[in-house]
Amino acid sequence: MELQRPREAAALALSLLDLTNLKEDCTPEQIQQVIDAFSGLPKKVDTILGFERGTNVSKEGKSEGLTHVFVVTFRDEAGLATYLKHPAHDEYVKVVKDKREKVVVFDYWADAK
Repeated sequence: MELQRPREAAALALSLLDLTNLKEDCTPEQIQQVIDAFSGLPKKVDTILGFERGTNVSKEGKSEGLTHVFVVTFRDEAGLATYLKHPAHDEYVKVVKDKREKVVVFDYWADAK
């Protein structure tokens, strides 16, 4: 599916939002392994322009159990496609696949920083 890029695309970047719920029985070491694996991707995938991560600290009670967030920014759809097919991304998926209960991924165009 092609992501619809707005007309004023030169001033925009494509971001991938990954909201993850890690399993309750994950040890602190396993959680850190997931964080380290995802956080290492910007050094391995040259199409990544920006990266942020964090844990849920919301007091609103609307997070539906999601515990961690990762935001990865790309210049365009080609950059995202490269990332998704990259061996480093595949390695991350191997690390996280048995440790997460739920994941929501949302791609969106936003103002380039």
